[in-house]
Amino acid sequence: MNAGLTLGSLFDGIAGFPLAAGRHGVKTVWTSEIEPNCIDIAGRHFPDAVNLGDITGIKGGEIPVVDIISFGSPCQDLSVAGKQTGLDGSRSGLFMEAVRIIREMREKTDGEYPKYIIWENVAGAFSSNKGEDFRRVLEEITEASIPMPTSGKWASAGLVGIEGPGGGTCGQSHGGSLTHSFGECPNVEKESTLSQILEMDVPDKYFLSAKACWGILARAEKREKEVPTILKIALLERIAEDWQRNQADK
Repeated sequence: MNAGLTLGSLFDGIAGFPLAAGRHGVKTVWTSEIEPNCIDIAGRHFPDAVNLGDITGIKGGEIPVVDIISFGSPCQDLSVAGKQTGLDGSRSGLFMEAVRIIREMREKTDGEYPKYIIWENVAGAFSSNKGEDFRRVLEEITEASIPMPTSGKWASAGLVGIEGPGGGTCGQSHGGSLTHSFGECPNVEKESTLSQILEMDVPDKYFLSAKACWGILARAEKREKEVPTILKIALLERIAEDWQRNQADK
């Protein structure tokens, strides 16, 4: 990515997007986050970035314009670990707040900013409400009609487009850019080990509940899908920890 570009990070968390952007010469101008611990971490690493606070109170036409807006909107209602209530859920529905801010900024700048938007979420976004939620995501972002794939399932990577004359597929353009859905893209130049990233003393609220762990295992069994051994062990250990804690409290 070229130097000189600027970034605004919604649902900033611990500043993952600003970190990646900074490694490619992109300056983070502002962030939006309400979790105190996350704000503290991001503030230490990006002291010049202004935290705009609660996304519901941000007006896209009144904040500094940026080239890129990134947003990893809450995933709980899209994740297969939850009930997949989708974009109508109270948490994942905050996606629409990000879209509102983007539209307000584009309206204020006659469509010039932001030039790019990056949406990050869980793989369950592809299957939530039988794929309809991801179709809605694309339609909200592009402000165009996006049909479901003929297969009924979204590809994990590639160009998302609309059917053109003669049955061909052409990319859906908006604001001079194309809407893509990309899978993992490892950066071979920047490598980190998990021990450098993960915290050891993590508050319990950031872990899956025992009920959620049981739900993952039950759904996999119902769908006759094999859970990877390492994941199964982690889920069972989490369930056992919860049981032991409950026994100790009695």
